[in-house]
Amino acid sequence: MLQPELKLRRDKIRSLMVSQGIDAALITCNANLIYTYGCVVSGYLYLPLHSPALLFFKRPNNITGEHSFPIRKPEQIVDILKEKGLPLPTKLMLEGDELPYTEYVRLAGLFPDAEVVNGTPLIRQARSVKTAIEIEMFRRSGMAHAKAYEQIPFAYYPGMTDIEFSIEIERLMRLQGCLGIFRVFGRSMEIFMGSVLTGDNAGYPSPYDFALGGRGLDPALPGGADKTPLKEGQSVMVDLGGNFNGYMGDMSRVFSIGKLSEEAYTAHQVCLDIQAKIASIARPGIPCEMLYNTAIDMVTQAGFADKFMGTGQQAKFIGHGIGLEINEAPVLAPRIKQELEPGMVFALEPKIVLPGIGPVGIENSWVVTNEGVEKLTNCNEEIIELS
Repeated sequence: MLQPELKLRRDKIRSLMVSQGIDAALITCNANLIYTYGCVVSGYLYLPLHSPALLFFKRPNNITGEHSFPIRKPEQIVDILKEKGLPLPTKLMLEGDELPYTEYVRLAGLFPDAEVVNGTPLIRQARSVKTAIEIEMFRRSGMAHAKAYEQIPFAYYPGMTDIEFSIEIERLMRLQGCLGIFRVFGRSMEIFMGSVLTGDNAGYPSPYDFALGGRGLDPALPGGADKTPLKEGQSVMVDLGGNFNGYMGDMSRVFSIGKLSEEAYTAHQVCLDIQAKIASIARPGIPCEMLYNTAIDMVTQAGFADKFMGTGQQAKFIGHGIGLEINEAPVLAPRIKQELEPGMVFALEPKIVLPGIGPVGIENSWVVTNEGVEKLTNCNEEIIELS
């Protein structure tokens, strides 16, 4: 990662630190290290307001540079700061929503005279508006994602189960360069690469805050494919995360085993219409809740409100921010007053689940521009019949 880009990102965080009187940050969680240092290390990035960032690393042992210092334990950080003649912080922020309690207490204890505050919301705010280089990363990821999805029909053969289909698609994704890992913010959200859902499994309630659920293969990971056979007259939704360079693109496409009922094609078109409408009105300054309410009004008028974003358990959002993690700000949901800003990147996913048939709908990744939004994941959006 180029140093000017990293400095830009760090300065975004610093500008928010100034507004809250914070004079230093200690960053150690993977996604935040990628954002501020450019890669994952076992260690800590110390980010003061008025002097260069310092890296204190345990592993790997081959890091060099003027501002990099090998350590065995975090207690050495304070000694090195003092040796360098740097002032200790009076107000320090840690990743309070991400660190285990024991580690948070240990790091806070390094600076007994400092006020220690939770910096996770501030860092997530900085990350919610992407830089030009980050947006280019999304564009490249979107192209690789689309290239993999275009090959999906060739991975199908009659008699497959949903998990067998998923495995073949996962292979296509990996061959295009997908890193495989699906980074999610928060302790209660887990999934492997994404989900392939068919039939009534798409409406199976999940403990996770995803648009659709699925039973999964085991109670240890209750989500996604569950060995359901792909049957004539049922739909299959492919929703695998597009992490090709650290940035989590999101895209869903629908396939069918033979022809579907007329209701399915009608419902799918409703979702495409919702996407088109939201894309036409989304722009800087538009509140997230307005986009959600627009979708609800349209799906209600079309008669599919009881099947929108699930059946028995319905997700209460139609989109979410994406970035180094799959669930960043903004969230397109009711009562979310946050307004869109240029540089925000989000996934929009209006979906309908039809009992006995399965899921239909669409999901694409979008970047907010100065004038509106730009689609980042471009490939066929119609229901594709598998044969």
